[in-house]
Amino acid sequence: MTAHVALVGMPGCGKSTVGRQLAKRLQVPFVDVDSVIEARIGGTIRAFFEAEGEAAFRDLEAQAVDDLTKQAPSVIATGGGAVLRPANREHLKSRGTVIYLRTSPEQLARRLRNDSKRPLLQVADPLKRLQTLYAERDPLYRETAHFVVEARGPSVAMLVNRIMMQIEMAGGATS
Repeated sequence: MTAHVALVGMPGCGKSTVGRQLAKRLQVPFVDVDSVIEARIGGTIRAFFEAEGEAAFRDLEAQAVDDLTKQAPSVIATGGGAVLRPANREHLKSRGTVIYLRTSPEQLARRLRNDSKRPLLQVADPLKRLQTLYAERDPLYRETAHFVVEARGPSVAMLVNRIMMQIEMAGGATS
């Protein structure tokens, strides 16, 4: 593999789960941007978000994306909002292959109905919030991505196979 593979998409679409399996297939490290941020701040994103606000979090996220995309090839799972910053979109797209794991807000609401970790979803109507986020972010995911992969239905192994085919057809993998 000659460059990074970055996964973008809505919260809960499977970036970390798919990313771990994809990294194994590509025989490169897996890196989760949110985990890197939590290690750097020594706490949870939710607590940081509540104490410092979204703008401060997005600053940390931008630094992490910049740092990670400059390192040796890996599979990078971004946070759902990483595409909000133009610099993140540019770094992800120019320094590797970006896969958008697309999932509808309705599917995400079903998957995330018991989630208490994602700060942006701790609202009275999570489906409405997901619909709003999707409307805002879907165009940015599409702008950033080299490939869009539908993340509903199939198993993780089937999603990884679809992504591998896309990467191989684009000439991005050597393993």
